[in-house]
This record gives sequence, structure tokens and C-alpha cells, in this order.
Amino acid sequence: MSTTTELASIALHGTKKGVIKVSDITEPYGAGTNDVVSIGIALNGKDVEWKSHIPYDNVDAVVQALQEAKAKKQ
Repeated sequence: MSTTTELASIALHGTKKGVIKVSDITEPYGAGTNDVVSIGIALNGKDVEWKSHIPYDNVDAVVQALQEAKAKKQ
């Protein structure tokens, strides 16, 4: 049985109410499937319009790619 636990809610820059929601989802695709980190965007602060599921085994690589992207914009 899949469960979702919100880990963080971050104000979304450039919006009045928007948030980035980071959650842990256990067994997201059914029994026995690997847990994921879910990153969702809720422009109104409540309803997630966009989300990505990232397997925990890929988190470090995604963080590194985000840091490199940010460094290129500075």
C-alpha cells in the first residue's frame, strides 16, 4: 500500500502562493516497487499541477545536475 509523507514545502519564487512540495512515496507503483522522492509544484499552494518521481538511487545525480545548472546561471 502506497503512502505519501510530505518532507518539505518551499515557497516558489516568482509566485504569490506557489510552493514546491517534496514528499516520500512508498511503493508508488504497487507492492514491492521502490520508494521515490516526489517533487511537486502547486501554483495555488494546495493542488499539485506538476510532479516528478525520482528513485532514491538517482537523488545524488539529480542534485548534482541541479547544482551544475544553477552554477551556469550565476
